[in-house]
Amino acid sequence: MDAHKRYSFASVESSDGKKRFEARVEHCPGAICRFLATRESGSPVAVETVGHWYWIVSEIEQAGMVPRLVHARRAKMMLATVNKTDRLDARGMNRLQRSGTLPTVWIPPGQLRDERELFRTRMVLTQQRTKLKNRIHATLAKYALRVEGSSDAFNKKGRLELARCLQTLPELTRYSAERVLDQLDSVEEQIGLFEQRMKAVFTPCEQLRYLMSLPDVGFIPALDICGGRRIFSSRNAASWRTGRRWRRTCTDREPVKKYAIKT
Repeated sequence: MDAHKRYSFASVESSDGKKRFEARVEHCPGAICRFLATRESGSPVAVETVGHWYWIVSEIEQAGMVPRLVHARRAKMMLATVNKTDRLDARGMNRLQRSGTLPTVWIPPGQLRDERELFRTRMVLTQQRTKLKNRIHATLAKYALRVEGSSDAFNKKGRLELARCLQTLPELTRYSAERVLDQLDSVEEQIGLFEQRMKAVFTPCEQLRYLMSLPDVGFIPALDICGGRRIFSSRNAASWRTGRRWRRTCTDREPVKKYAIKT
């Protein structure tokens, strides 16, 4: 099944490669389920990793089929077709399924797919928070101002000094900066609500307690390392710790030479 935003092109084939049915399915709630209702239950259904595959996989499961989420880039490399159309893509995935070489990725359960939205939305909000803070810093830098006496311009002590700095700005610039601060406060409140919800949904387990025993790792960072899957691996922890250690000491390190110089 070659999925797009508004429709999917489905190609139904038998195990020996005979084409039984091909059709374009317009996307709407229940459309995939109705299309598959007349097919043999338990049949594998391949669908590419598009950005909206959640509901497609859910309806494939409701129809009693076995969804197989295809790694789109690897499948494209394996097919190596010059012409790329919906029909050819759907037939190509069927061909890879018959040969047993279809590159698939793991499909998280429905509950986990729902829980991951907490992580994704919190990540978007933290990115917005960073942008708003950078906007304030850029506004102060335009007039050679800086927050003195605090390493963080947005903690309790820093906000007092920040308010003093804003009073020295021109009228309209000060108004704009104050509105950005209001937006920052709103985003901070929403992030706090998400963190409260995450603490209520994800109860501490052995893996999280182990991660929280590491320096600088609290409950929320431990959940981020696990990726919301509660599956801990040494690779996740090592990459996270390496990144933290590098950010702390990168200013004290000598430049890394990528290539040896011949003399």
